[in-house]
Amino acid sequence: MKTTEKILLMVLIQVFSLGLVSCSNAENGQVSTEQEVDLENYPGKKVLATFAGGCFWCIEAPFEGIPGILSVVSGYSGGKEKNPNYSDVSSGKTSHREAVQVTFDPDVISYTEIMDIFWQQFDPTDEGGSFYDRGFQYSSAVFYHDKSQKEVAENSIKRLEAAGIFDKPIVTPVIKYSNFYPAEDYHQDYYKKNPEEYYAYREGSGRDAFIAKHWPSNLSEKYKKPSDAELKKRLTTLQYNVTMHEETERAFDNAYNGNKEEGIYVCIVSGAPLFSSKDKYESYSGWPSFTKPIDARLLDKPIDSSYGMTRVEVRSRLGDSHVGHVFNDGPNPTNLRYCMNSAAMKFINKNDMEAEGYGDWLWVLED
Repeated sequence: MKTTEKILLMVLIQVFSLGLVSCSNAENGQVSTEQEVDLENYPGKKVLATFAGGCFWCIEAPFEGIPGILSVVSGYSGGKEKNPNYSDVSSGKTSHREAVQVTFDPDVISYTEIMDIFWQQFDPTDEGGSFYDRGFQYSSAVFYHDKSQKEVAENSIKRLEAAGIFDKPIVTPVIKYSNFYPAEDYHQDYYKKNPEEYYAYREGSGRDAFIAKHWPSNLSEKYKKPSDAELKKRLTTLQYNVTMHEETERAFDNAYNGNKEEGIYVCIVSGAPLFSSKDKYESYSGWPSFTKPIDARLLDKPIDSSYGMTRVEVRSRLGDSHVGHVFNDGPNPTNLRYCMNSAAMKFINKNDMEAEGYGDWLWVLED
């Protein structure tokens, strides 16, 4: 669908649906107004990830503002034509797809985590386009940059199929990366430049409804941080000091270091799901360690310069609470070690998840 057609659709949507407004919260791709990182002078590692999931406006925005993601650019990928433009690509005159290219720091966020977010932004069972946008140019794809990304992408598809998230088979192809051409400037950060049109388009196209149907939603409303007075009543002294004052519990002397039961670990402050037993491993550090979180969008990762060290802190975004740190000495496929404090989390056994209101997260425990 061309830009003029999209804008007309947006107007019609707003007129006939009494001003529909889409709220893109953390679970559906919380956006940020922070400026992008200076890539040229960035001191850390930089790795590329390239995806297509229909309208690039709607794939770019969900990756913005996530710790470890340095930039997100809308563009065109996978075709033979050089320097394509929006008019040609959107009308199907080229062999390119609308796509986004993500630059990220693998010491802060893994490709696996980025893939987890990607799958929650579109319908991967639709090979004819994406929602209102029809045609090959709006079909989905994962463009892998190396063997590791290929394996991660293929394994993530197998896991989603096993979990039964979708009613139909996933048809998104995993293709070797060949090229990427940035789109015109007016397409970059479209959600910031034209927020009313962007959110109306998301809702009107059916994208938001599809996401809400297949994935847990409204998390920021469901999992809230209690008042400080309530926390002091509800938490133990250790739990309060760890979460609110960034203290660290003793190694090998905590509740979950040796826990091998199936289930999920949620924020002790807000209740938001943070980690799965499927991603837990023995790091011999004395603290519960994980290769990745359930959803990176539920975490903040500020730099911690305390004690004369430079580390990446891990905080529960919805609980605004300290959980631990993440290090780059973990196992494959992420090479990250999320070293967490047991006192900052509560374990929910798989058998109790439904009764305790976490039934929507049982899929994360599937192989």
